Amino acid sequence: MTATPAPGITRVLPGPDTPVVPAHRIVNGYTGPIARYAAPAWPLIPMNANPGVTHSTIHWLAFPDSFREELRLAAWTLINGELPAVFLRERHPTWRSRQAPKALCQTIGTWCRLAVWLTDRGITTLSDCTTQVLGEYGHHVRDSGAARITVHSMLSSLTRLWVFDQLSGRPGGIDCPPWETAGVDDYLPAATPGGENATEAIAEQTMGPLLVWAIRTVEEFSDDILSAWAEHNRVRAAAASNIATPASRAALRAFMDRTDADRLPIPTTQWLGRTTIAGAYIAALTGASLSQVYSTTRDHGWRQAALDRPGPCPLSIPVAGQLCGTPWREAVDYTEAGLLMRQLGTACFIVIAYLTGMRPGEVAGLRSGCCPDPEPDSAGRTGRHLITSTVYKTARDEDGNHRSEGEVRDVPWVAIAPVVNAIRVLECMVAPGQLLFDHHAHDLRGTRAGTGSLTVHTMGIRVEDFVTWANREATARGLAHEVIPPDPHGRIGTERFRRSLAWHIARRPGGLVALAIQYGHLRTSVAAGYAARSRDGIHDLLDVETARATIDTVADLNAALEDGLGISGPAARRAIKAAATAPQYTGTLITARQARHILTNPRLAVYDNPHTLLMCVYKRAKALCHRGLKDTPSLDQCVPGCANIARTDQHAAGLRLRATSLEQQADHVPGPLGERLRGNATRLRDLADAHHRTRTTLQDGTA
Repeated sequence: MTATPAPGITRVLPGPDTPVVPAHRIVNGYTGPIARYAAPAWPLIPMNANPGVTHSTIHWLAFPDSFREELRLAAWTLINGELPAVFLRERHPTWRSRQAPKALCQTIGTWCRLAVWLTDRGITTLSDCTTQVLGEYGHHVRDSGAARITVHSMLSSLTRLWVFDQLSGRPGGIDCPPWETAGVDDYLPAATPGGENATEAIAEQTMGPLLVWAIRTVEEFSDDILSAWAEHNRVRAAAASNIATPASRAALRAFMDRTDADRLPIPTTQWLGRTTIAGAYIAALTGASLSQVYSTTRDHGWRQAALDRPGPCPLSIPVAGQLCGTPWREAVDYTEAGLLMRQLGTACFIVIAYLTGMRPGEVAGLRSGCCPDPEPDSAGRTGRHLITSTVYKTARDEDGNHRSEGEVRDVPWVAIAPVVNAIRVLECMVAPGQLLFDHHAHDLRGTRAGTGSLTVHTMGIRVEDFVTWANREATARGLAHEVIPPDPHGRIGTERFRRSLAWHIARRPGGLVALAIQYGHLRTSVAAGYAARSRDGIHDLLDVETARATIDTVADLNAALEDGLGISGPAARRAIKAAATAPQYTGTLITARQARHILTNPRLAVYDNPHTLLMCVYKRAKALCHRGLKDTPSLDQCVPGCANIARTDQHAAGLRLRATSLEQQADHVPGPLGERLRGNATRLRDLADAHHRTRTTLQDGTA
């Protein structure tokens, strides 16, 4: 590649009070302050309209003194300028003339790391940063252990420094990076798997109980939690408004005397790790003012007594939610209402993120009213609930630059019942038209300034906290089987829900997973054209996971056949041929393009169906499940006499086990039902016997 220097432009030198962010880059609706050029920190929030991302700030005190002003000018030029068209013409189409706030901060952060490295080597000006020095730094970054995509991004950031230094009003004179003339390959580490397709799905043993607790919290506990929070706020407001009178002091003394006389627990709360009097709760209970509560309890030694007799602060609301058939609380405590609201919001996030396949940022951008109840058609039939959302990651303006405000998804998401329920709960927590995860509603301590949703980073922390809370609830009630085990791949976070949904859909025949939620229905809805047709939907991930499931099936079959496993059925020969192709895919990280190739390869159309204890080697013309009307089988409608069926020794063993179980049930069921169970057991044993009469193996020479 030939280096393309920046063309000459009208160069501008900013003054100390020059705004950092130009007017045309301030997002609509932003009315806050704009940092000035000489400020020690440059918040980039004026350029950001994505409610679910952490706001980026450039902190100049982190830069080496000798480079700070040179890089400050280059950074101001980067924010206020654009890459010239003549430069972009020689670059990959992914290069844009401007960067989004997060990318800007990452780019300038890379400049800071270069400056630190240069300073350690006695270099103190950009003019001494020659092509040779940049080459040495490029090799340093290459060998740092960072992923290939990360290194490539860092090198691109240094290219931007070279260009925008030339565009500035006072160029520092940094030389052209060597990868601009000699190519970038020598400065990149070997490629490693990355991106969404390489993200590990949440383990089934973790995702199942996590989803159980999330849906339970939304559907069983939410009314109690919302009522408790409303009562909590009423108690606080009442306590704050109480006026000190002789009557209120007398009522407070009477309450204290009764409590002491009967040696009852004293209402307490935790403050900064210490047990202390629940002043607001006692004030609302007695009608006393807060000052009366604090002075009287101090004068009568209740602060020490509270340490000896700490007690709850039950709210006067009925508890309706059930846990395993009994009320989940005797009463909701005043002191836990805020914590429960936090867990409820997190549970809603888990349900929506997992059961739609949205990216976390898209979930954070949902607003009240995004999922209206569908109107019945002329025949009175009610359609599906659909979610209108805003896409952020792929939103681009007419020049291809990122739009932080996003754009409305052109095709809505389909919402199954648990998702609709979660949205309805969130709509009770925020005002109409507001963000469902608006931080003013969910950050209950009110410690964060600004606008927008809880950030995706914050939601990741809260998911981990939700697991801890759910496990504490399960343990306290002796529900060991309800505990959410740690995921073997580490933190659950937020990014893995989308991948996990695709995994479960692709690998659960009939579409059933935790709580018998109908993933099969969701898959049908997706394929019918909602999220599937939309750019940035989950369709590619579904294809990748389905292809991986197919390859795993044929690979397992191939290994079993080589170990002498027997196989029978009209499609046995086709199954053996499909299994023989498995080695060429083993260990391959499947891309969306490869997945589509695998899924359209008729020789690889092998589907294991544990529910019916058979294998479908699909051929459309022979299918009886839907009379050859689809390109894939309906595994929940397998027909015993279908020509696409194959069974292995493992399936036959499963048939015998199921037959034994039915016979045991029949012994305890009188009359016709017992006879039907015995008849079904006999049929299963006949199928197992037929398999062993006709089974064949690779050693039989049939492959």
